[in-house]
This record gives sequence, C-alpha cells and structure tokens, in this order.
Amino acid sequence: MKLKIYDIGGDIVKDNETYVLKDNKTLNNLVVSSTELHGLQSTRGHRHEGQEEVYYFVSGTGEMELDDEKFSVQGGDVVLIKDGVFHRVHNISNTKLYFVCVFDGKRNH
Repeated sequence: MKLKIYDIGGDIVKDNETYVLKDNKTLNNLVVSSTELHGLQSTRGHRHEGQEEVYYFVSGTGEMELDDEKFSVQGGDVVLIKDGVFHRVHNISNTKLYFVCVFDGKRNH
C-alpha cells in the first residue's frame, strides 16, 4: 500500500490547540502516525517500556527531547527512540512542525 507523506490515511485521534494527530492502523503489527504540531507547542511526552519508535520529521523546525538530552530537529531528520526512553517534541517556531512516526500497534499509545 502506498501513502502520501502529508496524508497517511487513517483516523484523526486528536485535534486541538496543540496538534492534529492521525493514526493509520492498516497493518497488523505497526501503526503509522502523523503529527502536525502547531507553532510554539509541545507534545505531552511519554515513554514505552518494551517498545521502540521511529520519528521522521518532514517539515518545520523543532527540538527533540530524549530523557535528559535535547537536540534540534528539522525536515529530513529521523530519530530512533529506544525501548523505555522518555520522548517529547517541542515546536520552537510559529509555523507548524510535521512529523510521522511508526510504532508497535499492540500498545496503547
């Protein structure tokens, strides 16, 4: 199945003043999720024991937080999140930050 990076299909999970979050659960074991993080907003942050995750930043600029480490991210960057690591994304600009992530569909994200 082919998807477009700005339209991954699936369902809108959250749509509020912070972000628009969409999950495509077509696959049996993986979820493809997109986040449009509004300007100067941050995700709430979380960790998954026993699970890994991949974030692919498509457009915009921001900051990624992994446990106690923070670093800049922008369109074209890929971040690998190891098992149990706390992760959070901060949009440090007034324009949207768009990223897609892939994670194990067996967990409650």
